[in-house]
Amino acid sequence: MRVAVIGGGPGGLYAAALLKRLDPSREINVCERNAPDDTFGFGVVLSDETLGGIEHADPAVHEAMKAEFVRWDDIDIVHRGIRHTSGGHGFAALGRKRLLEILHERCHSLGVELRFQSEAPSPARLAETYDLVIAADGIHSATREAYAEAFRPSVTEHRCRYLWLAADFAFDSFRFVIAETEHGVMQLHGYPYAADASTVIVEMREEVWRAAGFAEADEQESVERCAKIFADALGGRPLRSNKSTWTTFRTVVNEHWSHGNLVLLGDAAHTAHFSIGSGTKLAVEDALTLAACLEEQPSLADALTAYEAERRPVVASTQRAARASLEWFENLGLYLGQPSRQFAFNLLTRSRRVTHDNLRLRDPHFTGNVERAFGCPPGTPPMFTPFRLRGLTLRNRVVVSPMDMYSAVDGVPGDFHLVHLGARALGGAGLVMTEMVCVSPQGRITPGCAGLWSPRQAEAWRRVVRFVHAQAPGTAIGVQLGHSGRKGSTKLMWEGIDEPLEDGNWSLVAASPLPYTPRNQTPRELTRAQLTDIREEFSGAAWRAARCGFDLLELHCAHGYLLSGFLSPLTNRRTDRYGGSLDHRLRFPLEVFDAVRSVWPEERPMTVRISATDWADGGTTAEDAVEIARAFAAHGADAVDVSTGQVVADEHPEFGRSYQTPFADRIRHEVGVPVITVGAISSWDDVNSLILAGRTDLCALARPHLYDPNWTLHAAAEQGYQGPGVSWPAPYRAGSRPPRTGRADAPKPRLTLGS
Repeated sequence: MRVAVIGGGPGGLYAAALLKRLDPSREINVCERNAPDDTFGFGVVLSDETLGGIEHADPAVHEAMKAEFVRWDDIDIVHRGIRHTSGGHGFAALGRKRLLEILHERCHSLGVELRFQSEAPSPARLAETYDLVIAADGIHSATREAYAEAFRPSVTEHRCRYLWLAADFAFDSFRFVIAETEHGVMQLHGYPYAADASTVIVEMREEVWRAAGFAEADEQESVERCAKIFADALGGRPLRSNKSTWTTFRTVVNEHWSHGNLVLLGDAAHTAHFSIGSGTKLAVEDALTLAACLEEQPSLADALTAYEAERRPVVASTQRAARASLEWFENLGLYLGQPSRQFAFNLLTRSRRVTHDNLRLRDPHFTGNVERAFGCPPGTPPMFTPFRLRGLTLRNRVVVSPMDMYSAVDGVPGDFHLVHLGARALGGAGLVMTEMVCVSPQGRITPGCAGLWSPRQAEAWRRVVRFVHAQAPGTAIGVQLGHSGRKGSTKLMWEGIDEPLEDGNWSLVAASPLPYTPRNQTPRELTRAQLTDIREEFSGAAWRAARCGFDLLELHCAHGYLLSGFLSPLTNRRTDRYGGSLDHRLRFPLEVFDAVRSVWPEERPMTVRISATDWADGGTTAEDAVEIARAFAAHGADAVDVSTGQVVADEHPEFGRSYQTPFADRIRHEVGVPVITVGAISSWDDVNSLILAGRTDLCALARPHLYDPNWTLHAAAEQGYQGPGVSWPAPYRAGSRPPRTGRADAPKPRLTLGS
């Protein structure tokens, strides 16, 4: 096999060395347009996982790197002059230049041909003359651009400018330093990579960069000014550059990583923000996987398919974490007012990969200090601290999220609802929410939806509320009121979600006459008189809900249902006073909110669920969501339940663990209103992390409570918590410890033989 590698960075060089080591008969050529000692970074951080893979695949490279490593355990965060240290993290770094030298030496010893200061021939020509072409030509990959139709790249440019520099001394930790200047907030990321050298990255928002005059400054002036801004962190020492220029980070994603015998590797295929130290790590891991797949698969095509299949989910997970970290630093200004310990915890957990439980294992002293500052009583996890909304005090921060059950008859909740909601109330959550309860027959999603438009329905709900209050004291129960709008008259979820009924349809109404999909019914645009009628239906349902004894009421203004349909510009095309600008689109939902609030008891809280983004071009944005939340808060909303999407059928959500939390986080800090966050929160560790970091006040979980109605009780048991934030129902107390499932230990050897 003849292999051409375009690009002599760590990923390309390591791929070349591995392939040659595995099969010395391979002819491998590396083309690098720069000189051997050219490098545009300073230090490289690698994880123990990556180092383990290198050690297993090529001990010679590992030993050479090991001899150069600088290792440390601490992360320091300096916020408003206060320094907090978290230990137990375990980093290893070395100079990028030295890493390249090690890889050059290894390639030479194995017989790889390295061509420096040599532009590679065109990818098309290489593809004709080599069996395999590895494009490791970086973020600005010419190979990727030459075959853009095949690779289908997407490059997203972000909001911060950064400058990659070095200092001629070694930090004793990974250092994050925040500087609040007259022009705005700036941050320093620093870490040692040699006994006498550190990488220093200075980063700030584009508007801060311009206001500070860096757009007009030359390289030397920028370096000197950065050293002055962060003089305390640097101990007054200077910074140095290496052809350093201010740049914006670009996230690269490709739909395909190979085309024929061309394959992308490292930054050519994907990028992840430097704040989680992943660029070189990902490239080296790509090389390891590509080499392994070429050994294991029967053909080149199979190998490239296997390489992408194995690496894509790993890279996607890393990119999600990197995106969360990147956006946290972009929005750093939101968190400056946090208490310093909480700010430090928030920074450490920003990517969602480091969690509360993980930090407690690494550094229990640091985590304990954060918990005490937050107000956690001794031995109390953050999720089991109380939270007050108006006259209601929730004993813990767990909410059973509203989940449509589609099991009512004529809108009347039955035994199923009693058992479903009763079981989850017994399961320990602080607040259990009903499904969306419809305010009229026309406002149902499906024939199986529950309602609250009749006395019979109210009496059935009263039965559920009485059970919760009597049998699960300490658990609150809330009702969510809504109207389906254009998403009504559809089949039960398990018969075909959002699919129109084959018979028995009812007419639909909406902000504008736009069907949810071409298959769905076209709704009628609501007239002014009909808007008044619907507003009265909401207030009537709220009046009944109050007499049922519900502790909290939530107005459903999300997921494309009627009130959400008014808020989104994609579903509201009206030309009257209820359409057009966001202020006008808010008008009817706010009228409904005011009508409901006027009949809902003053001492009981009222929340609003919104879709913070439509995940679609031209739809509601995160900035709009802040203003929507601000408007509802001004009208008396006690909290905003922040969801996303489901407004239009052609949405493109960015799914991932707790992926909707950043929207809630932003609303909480910009509006100053309590928030409930939802979306792929699956573990009690996630709940503790989000609460303690100040990103949310309450966490609503849906699927975990379908899997385990006693999710909150089990979370307490697994954490060894037995305080007032949760209690086992008396008949269940014997089950408060996990049952034994079998023998946990193995027989000890009876004899030990000496060697």
